Amino acid sequence: MSTYISDKLRQQVRKADGGQCCYCQTQEANSGIPLSFDHIIPQSKGGKTTFENLCLACRTCNEFKSDATDSVDLLTGESVSLFNPRRQKWSDHFEWSEDGTKILGITSTGIATVTSLRMNHAAIVVARTRWVFIGWHPP
Repeated sequence: MSTYISDKLRQQVRKADGGQCCYCQTQEANSGIPLSFDHIIPQSKGGKTTFENLCLACRTCNEFKSDATDSVDLLTGESVSLFNPRRQKWSDHFEWSEDGTKILGITSTGIATVTSLRMNHAAIVVARTRWVFIGWHPP
C-alpha cells in the first residue's frame, strides 16, 4: 500500500532516525541503498501516517517485517510484540555480538524481532564484517 508522507514529516523522521534503520541499525551511507519509511503499526492494521508510527527501515527489515506486529520468541514459544522504535529503546532489547557483526536479542521482544526480520542474514553479516574492519560499524 502506498501512502503520501509530507516532506515535513519525512524530514522529521530522517532527523530523528539519523540515517539508519531503526531495527538493524544499518546506515544508509554504508549500504548505499535508500532507507524506506516503515509504518510501525501497518496501515492494514489501522496504523496512521504520523511521526509516532513511522521510522526508517532498510529494505530487508521492511520486507521481512511486512505487516507483522508480533512474532514468536523461539526460546519461550510465546507470541510477543515486535520492537517498536518509537516507544522502546534499542539497547534495552538488543546488543551487538562481541565482533560487532550480529545483533543479539536480549529480551523476548528482541529475540522475536531478530528472528522475524532476519536481522543476521548472511549478506548483512558479511557487510558488517567489512564495516567493522574499516571502523564504520557498529554505529
